[in-house]
Amino acid sequence: MRDYDVGGIVVLDDGKPCGIVTDRDIVVRGLATGRDLETTSLGEICSCDLVTVSRTDGVEDAVSLMRQRALRRLPVVDNETVVGIVSIGDLMLERDPESPLADISSAPANR
Repeated sequence: MRDYDVGGIVVLDDGKPCGIVTDRDIVVRGLATGRDLETTSLGEICSCDLVTVSRTDGVEDAVSLMRQRALRRLPVVDNETVVGIVSIGDLMLERDPESPLADISSAPANR
């Protein structure tokens, strides 16, 4: 996650998306509970109630799902293959590029 500057990674089971693990999951469900991250599997700390959107779904569909389910990220799939992840920041860049969140989301990451 650090190397690719991402906050979430889709977890696969037999090549199909089954969950998502975020930087927050690692901290809250892993480190804060005293788990050994060398031996803890992603399945033990990831969110397994995976909600996805299709690459043909509209921005409003993604916004609606994120509101209903209180999500910050949504995997984008095409025939059960993950093709990307859309975040709140991505959606703000699309809907309101002048908003503070869009401005933060488009800023280059500090490494």
